[in-house]
Amino acid sequence: MDNFENGGDLEIKRFSKKDESFICAHCGKEVPPLGYTSRNHCPFCLWSLHVDVNPGDRANPCRGHLRPVRTEPDPKKGFIIIHKCERCGEIRRNKAALKGDAPDDRNLLIKLTVAEF
Repeated sequence: MDNFENGGDLEIKRFSKKDESFICAHCGKEVPPLGYTSRNHCPFCLWSLHVDVNPGDRANPCRGHLRPVRTEPDPKKGFIIIHKCERCGEIRRNKAALKGDAPDDRNLLIKLTVAEF
């Protein structure tokens, strides 16, 4: 019997590393793995897909396109990208990838700091 069945309080894993290459569903560019953590959006156009409930789990049935609507500068994390799902309207926050082999387009991140819904 595991600890969940015993009423234990093991922490549920909320992050699954999925550092895989993919073809962006929005701009069609090939997106390489990031190398140090999971990538969940295109570094060229910043669009994503609504596929996760928790990062990397691929458990969300929506599968809508997540449009980057703005970014918020964060002194510790760099930039936070705010996405809005084109299908269900959910708002998602994602940390920008500022290092690695294919970092996010910094000019686009800066441009989106003034964007609005």
